Amino acid sequence: MLYNMVEKQTVGRSVISSHNKKMESILIFATLALLGASAAQSPLDQIKKKAQEIMHPKSQGLTDDKIITGLKQALSISTKNAVAQTGRVDGFFKNEAIKILLPQKLQAMAKGLRMIGMGAQVDQLELGMNRAAEQATPAARQIFLNALTQMTFQDARQILTGGGTAATDYFKRASSDQLATAFKPIVHKSMHNVGVVQRYDRLMKNPMMARAASGEDVKLDDYIVGKTLDGLFYVMGQEEQKIRTDPAAQTTAILREVFGKAASEQ
Repeated sequence: MLYNMVEKQTVGRSVISSHNKKMESILIFATLALLGASAAQSPLDQIKKKAQEIMHPKSQGLTDDKIITGLKQALSISTKNAVAQTGRVDGFFKNEAIKILLPQKLQAMAKGLRMIGMGAQVDQLELGMNRAAEQATPAARQIFLNALTQMTFQDARQILTGGGTAATDYFKRASSDQLATAFKPIVHKSMHNVGVVQRYDRLMKNPMMARAASGEDVKLDDYIVGKTLDGLFYVMGQEEQKIRTDPAAQTTAILREVFGKAASEQ
């Protein structure tokens, strides 16, 4: 009887010991597994953090892509507005800042013509010159959009940190020659359509105007094209300054972020 009791106690202790060892093994395995899982999650955490940075770029400041996108959007808007303002009836003629007057060389003689009752002819000639410019201007929009596709990040940075009309100046450099080429046949056709050529020829029959012109009639197309470009870029510069400085003109989130950020850094 005593032997049997001793034997049962020994077996019980053995079972408990075996059970404890199993529990220790399980705990050790679980600890190692947790440590391994923690280590494995480390690169995942880094990926998650990177994704959050991409999704929330404000913490990283302005990205290159965002700067270019914002500037292209601003230029597209200022171009659209400038063309809309100038490429319509009276867009040039009733805007004193860009109204096309007779060439400087002829203005003194034009005053004399007004004094002898020929003011109506002078006025009609100036009106026709402005109408030619108004008809040519809409062709600029596509040329400006083409110039946008060629913008580099370096161009964008210079525009963003440049003066109030840096974007307009970029367009002058990038598209003036192409615009002049595109405008010339339109202006020439418009001049005939609205009677500029005929009115100019009649004025040139006056001896005073003929002497003052000294061959200026041959360059009239070029003069109107140049004044059309000047007026278009002037209005575009005004539109650009609005977008840079007036929150009300920053009509999209990216415009507010790009130009608001640029203004705070200056």
